[in-house]
Amino acid sequence: MKTKNIFLAALLAIAVSAVMTACNKSTSAESNAAGKEQLSLYLTDGPGVFDNVYIDIRSVKVLVDTSKDTRRHDNDDWDRRGEDDKKKDSSFVWEDLGIKPGIYDILKFRNGADTILASAGITKGSIRLIKIELGTNNTLVKDSVIYPVQLPPNDKNYVLIKLKGGECEEHAPGKKRLWLDFDIARSIVEKNNQFFLKPVFHFFVVNNSAMVAGKVTPKEAKAVITLYNQTDTAYALPNQEGYFKMRGLKEGNYSLYVNASNGYFDTTLNNISVKATGETSVGIITLRK
Repeated sequence: MKTKNIFLAALLAIAVSAVMTACNKSTSAESNAAGKEQLSLYLTDGPGVFDNVYIDIRSVKVLVDTSKDTRRHDNDDWDRRGEDDKKKDSSFVWEDLGIKPGIYDILKFRNGADTILASAGITKGSIRLIKIELGTNNTLVKDSVIYPVQLPPNDKNYVLIKLKGGECEEHAPGKKRLWLDFDIARSIVEKNNQFFLKPVFHFFVVNNSAMVAGKVTPKEAKAVITLYNQTDTAYALPNQEGYFKMRGLKEGNYSLYVNASNGYFDTTLNNISVKATGETSVGIITLRK
């Protein structure tokens, strides 16, 4: 019986390997086909002070400008184009990235973590819009209590991310990628003891943006990190070991504010010089009562 099980396991492994090889060949062939390229969108999080935030994502589409000079369209009405994603236009092509609709626990993707939201072969060109359609099954957990998160009345059930066309990183021939930072702190609005979802996204690529990382102790302080200067603000919630990381930053001088609780004192670090690329470490920040 044991030999039979081993034999069946071997057959299953061979079958899975064959399927994966076929899928990889299919994906490669699709991205290398004439007039096509591969686009990968990564989802990461700018956190808020919640235990969990569950977002219902129904579809992800991109609008590709296939004209030779996308600058001619810079003054277009992009909100109108985003609203009508079935309209045919000689210069523009809507591509559905074919995600599996589902609930995403956004707060899992913080401190440098991310996940592939969508990856598909699309028409070559300049990506001018990313359209993310939202469902109604949105919730959050705060202090172990579950709350519904509603889309504001009369608001559209999607968010448009407007691009200039050159934001994606071409990390290999015919392959582009872009990171989408879901800014939870700005996206969840509390009003009259109700929570509403007004999604705010930032976008970046790793190879031309900066990072700030560090560690806060002790973990009992339950610190919230704010990195800021006159033009930019970023947030972080340290993990269980106290480590935090903020990505997609612009070069400049920043201050870092540590908002502590449980009787620990807040603290601020000033004059943190962040370079255009690479990681800046602020070391270990020890909070005291």
